[in-house]
Amino acid sequence: MKVSVFITCLVDQLCPNVGVSMVAVLRRVGCEVVFDERQTCCGQPAFNTGYRNEAQKFAKRFIKIFEESAAEAIVSPSGSCVAMVKHFHELFPTDEKWRERAGKIAARTHEFGSFLVNVLKVEDVGASSTGRITWHDACHGLRDLNIRDEPRRLLKNVKGVEFVEMSNADVCCGFGGTFSVKFPEISAGILDNKIESIEKADVCAVVSGDASCLMQIGGRLSRLDSKVKPMHLAEILACQNHLR
Repeated sequence: MKVSVFITCLVDQLCPNVGVSMVAVLRRVGCEVVFDERQTCCGQPAFNTGYRNEAQKFAKRFIKIFEESAAEAIVSPSGSCVAMVKHFHELFPTDEKWRERAGKIAARTHEFGSFLVNVLKVEDVGASSTGRITWHDACHGLRDLNIRDEPRRLLKNVKGVEFVEMSNADVCCGFGGTFSVKFPEISAGILDNKIESIEKADVCAVVSGDASCLMQIGGRLSRLDSKVKPMHLAEILACQNHLR
């Protein structure tokens, strides 16, 4: 299958290895991967803070760029950004043509783990590692895209890894995009509860499907001098060595 990758702002600017890992896994399972360098932000920050006209401009640019791709699917390592694409139609309440174009793009757009399991029907990508790991459910992936079992099935097929469920895996990490900027004290309080669950799980890595959550969790773990490593799903699925 030909796949066009949507890398997202955070991955592009802060976590490029996540994008590299995703491409490696997609190629390993037989996909032809293409990347359009013109892609930019999906407009989620503007959308979430009420700037709908500005968000619409980002949406139109995204739609135009990916309409030109002959790829059968658009795949992203971010449930958050994929969820935004699924909401593009809301930005065109009175423009039926753009709503239709937005709907077609949304239908082709998939979160990475969900794409592997639900579209390609692949649960074992040939990954191998060692260590005890757990999973954090990112809010948009879980609540907006209904992604829950897919990443767990993928992780349980990583050879040599012990997967454990931590308590409150489906509870927010406190990032919430601009929420963490506007309400830092509340964000930190929510995060501390998540960190407590991670530490109690006695793992060497916490895995998630959104770079934003991992940035939030990883920053706190680092300040606490924790040995727990934050990892994106794509990174561990690309892995063929040890976590430790």
